[in-house]
Amino acid sequence: MSVLGGLLRAGASLCQSAGSLLQTARTISTGACCQIRMHAIPELKKVDRWTEKRSMFGVYDNIGILGDFKAHPKDLIVGPCWVKAFKGNELQRLIRKKRMVGDRMMTQDRHNLEKRIRFLYRRFNRTGKHR
Repeated sequence: MSVLGGLLRAGASLCQSAGSLLQTARTISTGACCQIRMHAIPELKKVDRWTEKRSMFGVYDNIGILGDFKAHPKDLIVGPCWVKAFKGNELQRLIRKKRMVGDRMMTQDRHNLEKRIRFLYRRFNRTGKHR
């Protein structure tokens, strides 16, 4: 009987250790189930379709057809001479400005322009696509 009691006690302790393993597995939780709150459908934004920018979109597209191809849309652009029909980054634009109107600039403006060119030159040489 004592052997049987010993086996029962060993089995009970084994079951307790297995039960404690199950308890540790059960205590791990994935978090509380959060409720999803449904709000009302947002109202549509009211867009002004006739703002100046939208109303003037594509105005010069047909200049060649109506104007007998005498004027190019880039000729109709109003702005500083160093920016007209120019495509490039800020450094290239400032160098172009310095070449075109640098001699006619005020002292402080020219100094600020040269400072900006020096800064951008260093920046592009340190971190650029060619690196």
